[in-house]
Amino acid sequence: MNLNIKKQLIITFVVIVFTIIFFGITNADERVQDLFFNFHTHLWMLDRNEKLLKFIFYTGIKKLLIFIGVCFLIAFFIPRFKEYKKGILIVVLSAIIVPVSIGLLKKITNMPCPKNVIRYGGVYPKTAVWQKYPKNFNKPKTKCWPAGHASGGFALMSLFFLFKRRKNKYFALIIGILVGWTMGLYKMFIGDHFLSHTILTMEIAWFEILIIAYIVYRFYKTGYSH
Repeated sequence: MNLNIKKQLIITFVVIVFTIIFFGITNADERVQDLFFNFHTHLWMLDRNEKLLKFIFYTGIKKLLIFIGVCFLIAFFIPRFKEYKKGILIVVLSAIIVPVSIGLLKKITNMPCPKNVIRYGGVYPKTAVWQKYPKNFNKPKTKCWPAGHASGGFALMSLFFLFKRRKNKYFALIIGILVGWTMGLYKMFIGDHFLSHTILTMEIAWFEILIIAYIVYRFYKTGYSH
């Protein structure tokens, strides 16, 4: 394995903290999100009710990722793939842990989606994750931070640990990033997420994948390592 996981964990953690602070104290999210919203028609770039787009970028891709995860789970028990067991285990665990953890985080952060924010016709004020709503603000909790849908795509970054050749590792990593951003941008285009939501999901996903990889390489014995 030619990646210093401990060093990467520290770097990724610092980047996550920087991202949270940067987007919390600037209006970068709004500047980007304004590009996807028509202030005259009050419509988003893409219609969330467009069935074909919803199937391709939401329901369809989610089912595809579940299918891929099941295939890797089956492959884990096939003797032929013994030398790849550590990598396969990392992918399977990432496919489960990353979306679940992001989903749990969404439930407790109470951050609004762009469509919920006053600027785009909603009723929620734009807040940083460390800020509280006004005392007289009694609206239901929102679950928009970070981006849950894209987490399944970013979990594919774990494919980095499946391959042995450096070239293949980084190609797999790029595939995971592209899939995650494809899913994330769709949700941004329909007003469900700000840029920071998707960036943070990518960073948190990578941080969790690194932890999973560290544990697997340290404690799971197969007689083979990358």
